[in-house]
Amino acid sequence: MRVVLTLSFDQRAVAAEARAAEDAGYSGIATGEHLFFHGPNSNGFVALAAAAGATSRIRLLTALTVLPIYPAALAAKLATTLDQVSGGRFDLGVGVGGDYPPEFEAAGVDVTERGARTDEALALFRALWSGGPVDFDGRFTRVPSLALQPGPVQPGGPPIWLGGRRPAAIRRAGRFADAWMPYMYTPEQLATSLAEVRAAAEQAGRDPAAVRGAIFCWGGVDEDAARSRREVTEAVSAVYQQDFTALADRYLLHGDPDRVVSRAREYADAGADTLVLSPVGEGSRRTKIVDLFTAEALPRVRQEEQRG
Repeated sequence: MRVVLTLSFDQRAVAAEARAAEDAGYSGIATGEHLFFHGPNSNGFVALAAAAGATSRIRLLTALTVLPIYPAALAAKLATTLDQVSGGRFDLGVGVGGDYPPEFEAAGVDVTERGARTDEALALFRALWSGGPVDFDGRFTRVPSLALQPGPVQPGGPPIWLGGRRPAAIRRAGRFADAWMPYMYTPEQLATSLAEVRAAAEQAGRDPAAVRGAIFCWGGVDEDAARSRREVTEAVSAVYQQDFTALADRYLLHGDPDRVVSRAREYADAGADTLVLSPVGEGSRRTKIVDLFTAEALPRVRQEEQRG
């Protein structure tokens, strides 16, 4: 099982954290983003550009880009440039957002249009990344016979990672996703939804086996399992402004190293070939959590990748 580590909210530490993750053997690094949210957030394209310059091997993932708040052609240019800057190491994680409507208002975008905007943007990406001029006349975007120059390093463009819960998200992933990456899912939910996404891919004329499974988990680890559960629950409750106490054992990754490894393997058995871990904590506490996971859990979780 591959493990992708999300960066902290300290944007001044991006380069150092990226280098450390690469040296530690993580498969990738990721950053989420919001224009505005309950707490601090970065811009994924900018943060990962800094990470790209500080590394040479590790892959880079936005988890997730709130795509509908961007003009679609601009987002395509940003993603393509980051693929160039990183030498073809970029994966574009896409979300429709909507959990914080004020950021849509600030961006001048109707939050009820977020799904339609995302679908149109993804269709434009595929067209632009196929090479050559594109004449695109959509509901929100018009591209009059223009080509992205230079194009992406990766043939067909950066891999697209999608997640969600609703039927529209399943259909979207079936059409566009290279990887299905939900969050706040149990292993059982992951397995069911991955099967649905692959069925939707087949209906869209794609090879269903081409869609990989992944899972995004807020989490932490501590030799004291009870402390880890409290810490992770409190942190995620603060991020989403709701009490996760009753949901912690279903959706959050927590516990001592043995429990964390066991839970990661349940997700692997459900079809996830990648775990995107978003550690809780700030400053030295976050560093301690990451160091313990790196030393005691990462080698054992990655054994699944080596066997596969």
